[in-house]
Amino acid sequence: MAELLKIAAAYIRVSDERQDEYSPDSQLKKIREHAAKEGYLVPDEYVFYDDGISAKSTKKRDEFNRMIAIAKDKSHPFDVIYVWKFSRFARNQEESMVYKNLLRKKSVSVVSVSEPIPEGHFGTLVERIIEWMDEFYLINLGAEVVRGMTEKASRGEPTCAPPFGYIMEKKKYLPDTESGAAAVVCEIFARYANGEGQREIAVNLGERGVRTRQGNPPDNRWIEYILHNPCYIGKIRWSMEGARAVSKRDYENENILTVDGHHEPLISTELWEKVQHKLEEQKKKYAPHARKEQTIDYMLKGLVQCSSCGATLAINGRSGKSHVRCLQCCNYARGSCHTSHSVTLPKIEAAFIRGLEEAAGNKQFAISPAKAKKSEVDTPDFEKLIALEQRRLERAKDAYLSEIDTIEQYGKNKAEITARIKKLTAMRDKQQAPSTVDVEALAKEVLALIAFLKRNDVTDKAKNEAIRTMIDKVVYCKPSESISIFFRRN
Repeated sequence: MAELLKIAAAYIRVSDERQDEYSPDSQLKKIREHAAKEGYLVPDEYVFYDDGISAKSTKKRDEFNRMIAIAKDKSHPFDVIYVWKFSRFARNQEESMVYKNLLRKKSVSVVSVSEPIPEGHFGTLVERIIEWMDEFYLINLGAEVVRGMTEKASRGEPTCAPPFGYIMEKKKYLPDTESGAAAVVCEIFARYANGEGQREIAVNLGERGVRTRQGNPPDNRWIEYILHNPCYIGKIRWSMEGARAVSKRDYENENILTVDGHHEPLISTELWEKVQHKLEEQKKKYAPHARKEQTIDYMLKGLVQCSSCGATLAINGRSGKSHVRCLQCCNYARGSCHTSHSVTLPKIEAAFIRGLEEAAGNKQFAISPAKAKKSEVDTPDFEKLIALEQRRLERAKDAYLSEIDTIEQYGKNKAEITARIKKLTAMRDKQQAPSTVDVEALAKEVLALIAFLKRNDVTDKAKNEAIRTMIDKVVYCKPSESISIFFRRN
């Protein structure tokens, strides 16, 4: 009887710098030819493919993470992972060593079909040298990209996606008149110059349905960023050190390059200077009151959330003549949330204690949903992976309906994709399996926590740390003036 072929996997990654790369199909062909010579079969279900993704980190490589998760599974379906080059697997030497050691513990090896490695200690040394060269290439490439981008910016050419109010066409910024975004930018500058505040403008635009490029309602930080952006007077701005100084709103950083661009300005220089003068006045006006560092500790610090938008409630001044400290929704303070959730600290803290007492007395506890656990590797996003397979299933169906694939090909593709969806769904459900809660034991722990929180000789910081061991979040609903306490899952 002929010997059965052993099962292997193939990992194919095509990055953005494709000049010297084989196509994915060519890589897979070479991998299968090499695998067959070594007695291995590479089924379609164990071909993992990431397109246009850098190997600097594994965080955004969904197929890579799915492959690692399957390799770690008890079923252990393959013994070898074939790659065209080791750089396809990882260009970060430290990360490469971590994953290879992890796979080695599961008796899975990583083999490059174009970089033969001799056996023994010398082979290990050769592999480390190849990994080091791959990482050096990535580091050097990053430096060259920054140098090239800086040179491009110095000529007044765009170096990034266009800001709100512009579109990119033929490598040039053009006013976005079709969506009305350019008019919104002009309106923001005019309204601020005429005395309106940033939050007031943000709230009004949000109520009118204006959204940022990310699809979020405008807030005062977004308005501030627009008012500081010289692109709207025909300039190009670029950080020469490659740091994200601009996005951090460090507008006075000496390493930020600002030059004349080749695009059409949206506002006049006169209006720009008027706005900059007002921004500088505001900065000086509120500088004495600016908080240099958040040093205020309180029992529920960082735990209370807004019921309208989910943002954290933070210290936002004092209330009335008593000068009692208040909490307010961070997004409301910025203008993107339109429901005030202002509440005094004594009121929310007293409500929290009462809520704990009721939960312990009734032995009814709201448990937060399971969160992905951090392990030695990144936990795959199963929802995203399942959605990806479902899109593949739709494309397979479209290929059949368009008479590109035969009914046999469609049936085969459908069966393989459906099997992957079923397996991913099982892995997701296993990860999210609810844990049992011992209500009697939890009630005793809650009563002990209440006693600790009522002590006068304990600092607010210590109380906050104690609460975090048991409580995940506290959701405050302003309209009903009620709170919901969510306990951590053990």
